[in-house]
Amino acid sequence: MTVSTSDAGADDRRAHSRTRTDGSTLELSAAEAIVPLTPCEGAGGDAVVHALGALPPAGRRRTIARLATLAGVGLHLGAPCTLRFRPAPAGHGIAFVRVDRPGAPAIPARVAHAVASERRTVLGSGDEALHTVEHVLAAVAGLAIDDLVIELDAAEPPILDGSAGPFLDALLASGVVEAGGGAQEEVAWLDLAEPVRVIDGESVYEAHPADALSLEVSIDFPHPLIGRQVGRYAVTPAAFAAELARARTFGFVHEVEALRARGLIQGASIENALVLDERAVVGATLRWPDEFVRHKAMDCVGDLALAGRRVRARIVAHKPSHRGTVTLVRALLEHARAPEGARARSAGRTGAGEAPPHSSVRRAPGAADPSLPALERRPSVLGIEEIMKVLPHRYPFLLVDRIVEVEEKRRVVGIKNVTINEPFFQGHFPGHPIMPGVLIVEAMAQTGGVLLLGSVPDPGQKVVYFMTLDNVKFRRPVKPGDQLRFELDLVKIRGMVCQMHGVAKVDGEVVCEADMTAMVRDR
Repeated sequence: MTVSTSDAGADDRRAHSRTRTDGSTLELSAAEAIVPLTPCEGAGGDAVVHALGALPPAGRRRTIARLATLAGVGLHLGAPCTLRFRPAPAGHGIAFVRVDRPGAPAIPARVAHAVASERRTVLGSGDEALHTVEHVLAAVAGLAIDDLVIELDAAEPPILDGSAGPFLDALLASGVVEAGGGAQEEVAWLDLAEPVRVIDGESVYEAHPADALSLEVSIDFPHPLIGRQVGRYAVTPAAFAAELARARTFGFVHEVEALRARGLIQGASIENALVLDERAVVGATLRWPDEFVRHKAMDCVGDLALAGRRVRARIVAHKPSHRGTVTLVRALLEHARAPEGARARSAGRTGAGEAPPHSSVRRAPGAADPSLPALERRPSVLGIEEIMKVLPHRYPFLLVDRIVEVEEKRRVVGIKNVTINEPFFQGHFPGHPIMPGVLIVEAMAQTGGVLLLGSVPDPGQKVVYFMTLDNVKFRRPVKPGDQLRFELDLVKIRGMVCQMHGVAKVDGEVVCEADMTAMVRDR
């Protein structure tokens, strides 16, 4: 792994290099060797402390002073990649650029571009997608950098040592400075108007309004080195550098074969990940006894960066996942308080006795705004509590975890996270768990029921009966660890009877499809 920093015209300057304890090098040109960083191993060295002390004021937008370059192989795709951090003007935001693709397409680090993926955070789709961006973004967000260009010549950043530490080193070595020269020089904050709760499979989050970002993260793995771990962290640049940045990604020997068969962890090794057998870590030493929960917290910091603003909230996360945290970010944006400037402008446009467009009135999650139609007044992301207000189903037969898209009388998209804890796996089949096809269809039907019941008054007094199923096809088995995405389109509606076409997908591949006819009736 190589890390270097430079600026324009520095190519002919003599380079200095320092060998790290892990055998990698940090290279700086002679004129720019301001902070020759050494590994901190989680505690923070003198150089890092000095660099952190030189950061711009917290209320000013930040970028870097000069180019920084890192190179290595990607964790999941296993391809070599060179990553370059470049300064950006104030208001630019964080954006990735694929310099290996025609036209060098840019993908903003925003949740609107996030795609549900297994074991990583992905931005964009197709050949221009970016995989496993969470460690890079954790270092950027951990230092509260607002404006930055991140160039890559491959689809996945280098994994380096499996933590955010090398990225943090490179950014500090490049000099974190106040951003200028842009249209927006004030920091963009995300402050909550009300508490938010999100459930995504086994991942449960609560976010509360606060003056700064803090995390309380808990995990539970049936392994003697992990078990239940809980960590509480104030996410400031100094605390992030000392407590979270160096925590490495981890996995289990028994998972390796299955993950590689699915095209994942192609670049993983004991040099860039903590690999655990039944009893211990293979070929490595833990940096902290609770390095595992620290890494999960670091991942949360990276995924929270997709808000596109600095988040100020107290977040409690139980068994966080990349999919779950991305869902949380969407919910945070949904329940965010309008910026001070926007509130002031809205107040200036509002007449006496009128509610401003961004009203400060707080409603409980899922509460209705009576001025809007039934479907429009539901949040764009329906968590399990909101779904239970619409559907009569309950455990163990409520098979929809989340609704991610609703278009009234047109379309609905729902999510089901399939875990080994599903009760039907006890008998279907022991030693070879496969989700029953009829339950895939049932989950698809429940997703359609949300669309139908969400468009009628008083849905709590209604129920959906499915009348016919036609053209049902099962394309491939669904197993524990899969995320089912149900997409249903309304084909025809006549009175209280409608026809829908539904497909179920896993990782973009169709696993089931069916044509359905249903009727809405009084209970």
